Amino acid sequence: MKNAFRWSCALLLIAQYSVAQQPVLPRLQQQLDAYRNQTLQEKLFVHTDRSFYIAGERLWFSLFCVDGTFHRPLDVSKIAYLELLDKDQKAVVQTKVALDSSRGAGSIYLPTALLSGNYVVRAYTKWMKATGRDYLFEKPITIVNSFRKLGLPLPSDSLAYDTQFFPEGGHLVTGLPANVAFKVVNQRTGRGVDCRGALLGSANDTVARFSSLKFGMGTFAFTPSASARYRVVLLDKQGRSFTQALPTIDENGYTMNVTEAGAGQLRVAVYTNKSTAATVYLIGHTRQVVKVAEGQPVIGNKAEFLVARSKLNDGISHLTIFDDAGQPVCERLVGKRPQPGLTLQIMPGKDRYATRDNVQIALTASSPSGSPLLANASVSVFKIDSLQTDEGPTLPDYLWLTSDLRGTVESPGYYLNQTGPEADAALDNLLLTQGWRRFRWETVVHSSPPDVSQEPEHRGHVVLGRVTDALTGVPAGDVPTYLAIPSKSIRLYSSRSDAKGLVRFELVNFYGTNDIVLQTGAGDSLHRVEILTPYTETAVSIRPVVLDLANTVSESMQARSLAMQVQNSYFNAYANPATTSVIDSTTFYGKPDERYFLDTYTRFTVLEEVLSEYVPGVLVRRQNGHFKLIVSNMPYRKPFDNDPLILIDGVPVYDVDRLMAFSPLKIKSLDVVTKRYLLGYATLSGIISFKTYKADLAGFQLDPHAVVLEYDGLQARRDFYAPSYATPEQLASRLADFRSLLYWNPNVTSNQQGRINLSFYTSDQEGRYLIVVHALTPDGRFTTTQQAITVTGALK
Repeated sequence: MKNAFRWSCALLLIAQYSVAQQPVLPRLQQQLDAYRNQTLQEKLFVHTDRSFYIAGERLWFSLFCVDGTFHRPLDVSKIAYLELLDKDQKAVVQTKVALDSSRGAGSIYLPTALLSGNYVVRAYTKWMKATGRDYLFEKPITIVNSFRKLGLPLPSDSLAYDTQFFPEGGHLVTGLPANVAFKVVNQRTGRGVDCRGALLGSANDTVARFSSLKFGMGTFAFTPSASARYRVVLLDKQGRSFTQALPTIDENGYTMNVTEAGAGQLRVAVYTNKSTAATVYLIGHTRQVVKVAEGQPVIGNKAEFLVARSKLNDGISHLTIFDDAGQPVCERLVGKRPQPGLTLQIMPGKDRYATRDNVQIALTASSPSGSPLLANASVSVFKIDSLQTDEGPTLPDYLWLTSDLRGTVESPGYYLNQTGPEADAALDNLLLTQGWRRFRWETVVHSSPPDVSQEPEHRGHVVLGRVTDALTGVPAGDVPTYLAIPSKSIRLYSSRSDAKGLVRFELVNFYGTNDIVLQTGAGDSLHRVEILTPYTETAVSIRPVVLDLANTVSESMQARSLAMQVQNSYFNAYANPATTSVIDSTTFYGKPDERYFLDTYTRFTVLEEVLSEYVPGVLVRRQNGHFKLIVSNMPYRKPFDNDPLILIDGVPVYDVDRLMAFSPLKIKSLDVVTKRYLLGYATLSGIISFKTYKADLAGFQLDPHAVVLEYDGLQARRDFYAPSYATPEQLASRLADFRSLLYWNPNVTSNQQGRINLSFYTSDQEGRYLIVVHALTPDGRFTTTQQAITVTGALK
């Protein structure tokens, strides 16, 4: 796979050169195709069990990985990274999750040391870091610490509005018609502000009047004048005014305006005041698949295109205008509401249940025509109250809309589910204000191969390190480096630093927290090696708003806090512990040529005697007053000329004198490989491997230049636990059951009839509960379905 990756990088450069002399439209299409093929886009969606938590609870999550173009399950990356970030964008929890056939699942414990506030859950793969950091999944959640005073800021009446203006196409140009979108957001709440306003000229004359349509967004039109100085005055519903300047007005350039032309067509008008402009080109693409490619002459100062909506795929499409030289000069987004491809019905056995009652639910996945479909789903059932009302975003919200837009989209479901002139205008305003800077054609035209150090993790977690000169700190290339995991199953990895000093170690089935030892080869003291973080340092695109809880939620918070404490005190004893996948316990070198369990032999107190008495494959020599171990090359019946690799619990040892001073009474066994062995980039002249009783080095002092640190591998699997009340004894249990999360299943699949059957029990808490199901089919159909049930009274 790595060779294929590097070949594809070379082919991209060849493709860029070969199309350089072609006509504009074919060249642009080929550049976009080459870019899409080279930078395969992953999208990661995270379903959390809910979005409001009490510190001390466990947050459960399910991962869907799809390709960014067709939204089909994508089984390329095997590792996902999930973080919980606070208001200062500091990661308070980080974890690595295994992906299997595009799906993953896990949980994180929310420490009781967390402060109350709004947080962001962020998830991504290593490949996403290299190809599209704008596509990192982000979702806001709320965490309240019931053991601490909330310490929330006092409400403020002062204006804290974020006002932005977005010229359609990207520019305001002197003398050219302009359509300007605006967005006003309350920075405290993150919600749009209804307002009205006026555009004023130099003499305070009113050039245009306007008002917001939905969620604080709207548009106004005018033609900028070179001699005028403009300002915008806005009024909110309380009559408070605030003033904002317009973006810079260019002297020369292009503008564009997209309107409905009727008969299912869009009219794209392009204006320019450049006298040299003869032709403009339009490229329309949906998620990087070209759907429209046309050119039109500039007559006067205008060119016009008609685009049939039927040519565009569902979701968001980019319309980009290019000049004669093939350079992008204007761009905007247009939206096409998707047609449903998957229908998911939730059929509970009844609408009302008693406490500790058995709930039977049937899920049915089908096409719009009624044909059963194979679908993989994630299911959550939680209590809805003053703290938790609903769950968002949905899978369609994310894949069709928010993943292609920057920042927070307020009420994304509105744009996909509502229809009519107002909903159409609101969708257009959204795409004008939050999308036109998302895709950069400059990246396509001047594309360079992705960073090889960030290539996809096809098999397991890749630990990335850097080797530098110990004196100068300059990256050092061609330095052999080893990573060892001290354990009963010898796990050793080798690498050689590249020109940037980078080393890579691919750790397959690496679960849990372990000590790792990183060091350069042969006891090298001239170089230093460090581990690089696998997590991104990119800032989040959505900023958590200030937590503002009403006084009416105090009762719900107390009940939720009590439920958390009861759950942690009593039910955790019944919960299934975290488990890992089956890990191969054999050593990396397989079956050794010689193996000795020292307890079956005479126990000597000096290691030299052990090796000399009954280990024929190892020769002990002294050279210039120092010990030297040599392995016999048995296939050729003579000693190796070079030093062997010496290990203790899998960690390379280069100071033989220190090893020979180690007590053999702490050693359980000894393996010897008496032939040449290839380990990654290293060719080994035999192996001598010592194992202690507990595989913990037994106090052996490692090389002082070795880097030893505690490292988190993949998160171990933990099954969701819920009590059963199937028997009279269980039903009569006096153990209080205050669960507000009744059911969680991150991975269920429908049968050939498109059916999924679920069963669980209600708790002692009465109220309304919401069933949320996110589902995805192998051919890229997806949906989210919700339905409420009621729990009231006890079984009689």
